[in-house]
Amino acid sequence: MQLSQGSSPRLSGQLMRVGVIITIVFALMALLAPLLQAWGLIQDPTEFLDNPIHQPPSWQHWFGTDRQGHDVFARTISGAGIAWQIVLASTSISLLIGVPLGMISGYRGGWLDRLLVFCTDTIYTLPGLLLSIVVAFVVGTGVWNAAIALSIAYIPQYFRIIRNQTVSVKTELYIEAAQALGADSQTVITRYLWQNVVQSIPVLFTLNAADAILTLAGLGFLGLGVPESVSEWGHDLKQALDALSTGENIWWTTLFPGLAIALMVVGLSLLGEGLTDQSNPDKSKIN
Repeated sequence: MQLSQGSSPRLSGQLMRVGVIITIVFALMALLAPLLQAWGLIQDPTEFLDNPIHQPPSWQHWFGTDRQGHDVFARTISGAGIAWQIVLASTSISLLIGVPLGMISGYRGGWLDRLLVFCTDTIYTLPGLLLSIVVAFVVGTGVWNAAIALSIAYIPQYFRIIRNQTVSVKTELYIEAAQALGADSQTVITRYLWQNVVQSIPVLFTLNAADAILTLAGLGFLGLGVPESVSEWGHDLKQALDALSTGENIWWTTLFPGLAIALMVVGLSLLGEGLTDQSNPDKSKIN
């Protein structure tokens, strides 16, 4: 079906704006949570307070309290900070490793290219959550350990995309001209190839960040992410499920962390799709 050239870009732009707004809201939550706690506007999300346990949402506790007496609103707000720390760390590690490897592999070719492609393809065939679980078992719990566990799953994605673009670009005439004029490999890669492959990095970064939110929640749900003393949405969902399994009707402890995960994933996904449409303007005309 042929879409009109005006409606689809407009819809794409509106969805991207929604994604930007949601992403900014969660970024502000992450930045302001420590200040709100220091000013006494929210409670400490990790301390066992004297709040009544299993208290439903009220004016005193907007999102209610959990089975330990933690304020669910404070834990939901503070969970954004942990999510951003781990997601940004894991995607940055993946980018810093996967992008250079992809450019070197695609430019050099030969046995090095075949070896790197084989290794990354082997990792890529494994489900991201399963791979993260295995790595988490090895490195243990903790913020940086969780970031490392997530990053292992995303390195092959950066590698594959950047390598394929490098293989395509390196045959262009200006690359051959630079080589003919005596430019060394480092100059060609950093000055010429980089400018042509960098456009895809923001798109992949945001989409990986959205997927990392879900994977982090899965690790937390299994008790393999950050320590239990840290406020994290996946861990909160596990605690809520444990309470529900005993017949306790405390729906609010599941609803609000679950909504936070879903909204942050939607925001980052819409942002990534919007960046994809902007980098491929002809895409919206064909459907």
